[in-house]
Amino acid sequence: MKKLLLPIFLISSYYAAQAPVGYYNGTTGLSGYALKSKLHDIISSHAINWHYGDLQNYYNQTDLDKYYDHGSSNTTLLLDIYSEIPTGPDAYEYTSAQLISSASTEGSGWNREHMVPQSTFSTGSISDYPMYSDLFFVIPVDARINQLRSNYPYGMVGSTIYYTFTNGSRIGNCAIPGAAYTGRVYEPINEFKGDVARSLLYFAVRYEGKMSSFNYMAGTTPANDESQLDGTEERVFEPSYIAMLLQWNQQDPVSQKEIDRNNAVYNIQKNRNPFIDNPAWINAIWSDTPDSIAPNPPTALATTSQNAYFVNLSWTPSTDTDILGYKIYMNGSVTPIATTKNTSIAIDHLLPSTSYTFTVKSYDKGYLESVNSNIASATTLSSDSYAKDLIITKYLEGTSDNKALEITNKTGHEVNLNDYRLNIQFYNGTSYYFSDTFELEGTIANNESFVILNPNANLSCYTNAQAKFVTASTPMTYTGSQYVELAYNESIPVDVIGTKGATNSNGNVSLYRLSSVTQPTATFNISEWDSYASNYCLNLGSLSTSDLITSREEEFKIYPNPANEHIFVSGKIEEIKSAQILDFSGKVISTEKMPFKNKKNISVQYLSTGSYLLKLDDKIYPFIKK
Repeated sequence: MKKLLLPIFLISSYYAAQAPVGYYNGTTGLSGYALKSKLHDIISSHAINWHYGDLQNYYNQTDLDKYYDHGSSNTTLLLDIYSEIPTGPDAYEYTSAQLISSASTEGSGWNREHMVPQSTFSTGSISDYPMYSDLFFVIPVDARINQLRSNYPYGMVGSTIYYTFTNGSRIGNCAIPGAAYTGRVYEPINEFKGDVARSLLYFAVRYEGKMSSFNYMAGTTPANDESQLDGTEERVFEPSYIAMLLQWNQQDPVSQKEIDRNNAVYNIQKNRNPFIDNPAWINAIWSDTPDSIAPNPPTALATTSQNAYFVNLSWTPSTDTDILGYKIYMNGSVTPIATTKNTSIAIDHLLPSTSYTFTVKSYDKGYLESVNSNIASATTLSSDSYAKDLIITKYLEGTSDNKALEITNKTGHEVNLNDYRLNIQFYNGTSYYFSDTFELEGTIANNESFVILNPNANLSCYTNAQAKFVTASTPMTYTGSQYVELAYNESIPVDVIGTKGATNSNGNVSLYRLSSVTQPTATFNISEWDSYASNYCLNLGSLSTSDLITSREEEFKIYPNPANEHIFVSGKIEEIKSAQILDFSGKVISTEKMPFKNKKNISVQYLSTGSYLLKLDDKIYPFIKK
């Protein structure tokens, strides 16, 4: 049975109807990489990350062949795009039970294929979540074809062909027009080229912020040093590869199979592939033609504050209109230490009582860089009141999958989480070893906490919807005997639970960090923690009242206090992004985004008489409701 395509005149309205109402709010009027970044924010927020071992069963919801040989809803056979023959009977078929690790011939069984090879984002034998188990680009395919594809990119095969498979897909030398890479590629049949393109472009959006850290040379040799990724965060792929993906997207439109799969994965992961919902966004993002003129540099680079472990920088933006971002350099290095889209940044992980110099370059849509800005110098303080890094403030190891970690930022600045991960160490009977890791992403503001939660948790006072990260990855399967660490830059321990190279005794317990502990440590000390019964989770995800009051800074004035119906705020309030009202346990009662866009007050008329806290971004003000 030929796959079902929607009539052209119905495509736009039909796609829009697939996503929940409001899912893509904020995308109207956006294009280019601004649209890509907005989509990243949408599909990354509150996505649920399952364990790699869970996928075998989930494929029974996402990848059954209801469209070709078995046009019914009760089939148990998987749809494998590497072996599916759209115009006739397949040479072989599988159920989800026929999972194998490897095969010497086609038709022996299936396994899980990472459409973007694992070697791109994982190191050695350790696999990196959430990429490792993302259903949108991890699919069931014939084990032999998967094995032969290895870590070669998808592409167009030329005259040199090494393998042709039963459905006509093949492996041969690359013939992508304009590509410098001439090594092997895997070319799917025409029926599924659009499926592949939209999956790869989903990956480009979903993991924005991590692309520059990925091994984009994976699968290549020094003589052929280009692969599908190019190391950029915005464009992600080489221009010739982008052109091929845009062509594949156009020649093989979205099918009913993709729509159904998108909805099924959304039910499981709580995020979507935006290019199945709206394939026109692909051209809207990747169709810009950049100029060939290097941009002007930023100016007036200055250090706005100097602390013991970080320095705040700000600058006047480049005058060019096609700027993508800014690269920050330290002490004359030719490699940037940070990249930002903003005109200010906190450079952290510095040493106390140390002198540094900084410069900034702008870069544009053509990835051309400006010359250096002026030099800004700074000498860090010998000490300050801030934490030198993130700190684990709560650890829950409850019954079954009731696992949760709370991490708090008391560093004095916003922290980029893309450089952090959770590592876990196991014992195999003879030695201790580190297993798969979970990479954090996004940012966390100063004086805020976030929770990492196992999706199967059933805690009385916390849900998946409240957590910043929901993952069944290996680090979140701890039982209390393992050593678990929050690490920076892959393997530098920041804060830990348990002792490395030992069997620990932190099972069936909730550990809450003492408020007197203000610094993370790579050496676990149980005396720094209060111990509670299993499954205790009071105030999980909230700063303590003492933390909130301590964080108060007199940058704004609130009045009247006590208040009756409204609290008015004076000061530079137009830049405030969020206003929250909390009780003194730290529970959030209400949240208002951009609260002072068109007014200068916050309504409190719905509150009962009592004492509350008004949180303006990271500043806290106690008040009384009459």
